[in-house]
Amino acid sequence: MSTKVAIVTGASQGIGRSTAIRLARDFDSIVLVARNRANLEETASMVEQAGAKTLTLDINLSQPDAAQEVVDGALAAFGRIDALLNIAGAVPQIDLFDMTDEQWDAGLALKLHGARRLTVAAWASLKATSGSVVLMSGNSALFPKAPYAAVGTINAAIVALAKAFSDRGIADGVQVNSVLPGPVMTGRRRSYLEHWAPLHDMTVEEATARFPVEAGIARYGTPEEIAELMAFLVSPAAKWMTGSTLRMDGGEVKSI
Repeated sequence: MSTKVAIVTGASQGIGRSTAIRLARDFDSIVLVARNRANLEETASMVEQAGAKTLTLDINLSQPDAAQEVVDGALAAFGRIDALLNIAGAVPQIDLFDMTDEQWDAGLALKLHGARRLTVAAWASLKATSGSVVLMSGNSALFPKAPYAAVGTINAAIVALAKAFSDRGIADGVQVNSVLPGPVMTGRRRSYLEHWAPLHDMTVEEATARFPVEAGIARYGTPEEIAELMAFLVSPAAKWMTGSTLRMDGGEVKSI
């Protein structure tokens, strides 16, 4: 049996993939969860090269039974759960007045309810190991705007959910925090810029260069930088930190 086990959702790409690879330095086994089987297998190969065993579960966390399936799979393979990193959940950036109920529901089902169900399902195992949970939010939780209303609303809910879990965790010995990344250059962001640029009579290169200037930052962040923060939060060094919301955004948020 492995001696330290982490579950990483959204592990098929971007921040989720980078986090899984980074955790291979500190965890014996990583359970990789996402919907894209081929991309998950690529992540698994990278994680194993970094030194950890893997279990890949191509599961859609927006489905009600998915959380228990993940926990059952992790326990069957490795016998315990020491950390849960809820990273899955892409929410479409669509204007407040253009979003359909179906689009709202899809974002809520995966990012909010998926994380909620999985944390509840893993709680008993995390309590047994005095484990840690991280929920991924985003800076838009602090300044929701009409062009990306769903992202801001759901990210704000994630922060509140993490705070509620951390309150329960004080009695149960489970550490819970949330992370708010700023603009990070991932494959998803590149796809968004490719879509956005022609709508505003720009090249992709122009759109890519424009955003950091408008956000008041020097550059985009990298998935690897966010992964380091995630790894710190589930490390012994951060064990007394719970109920915290940590921004890593290159200075995008100007308020205190």
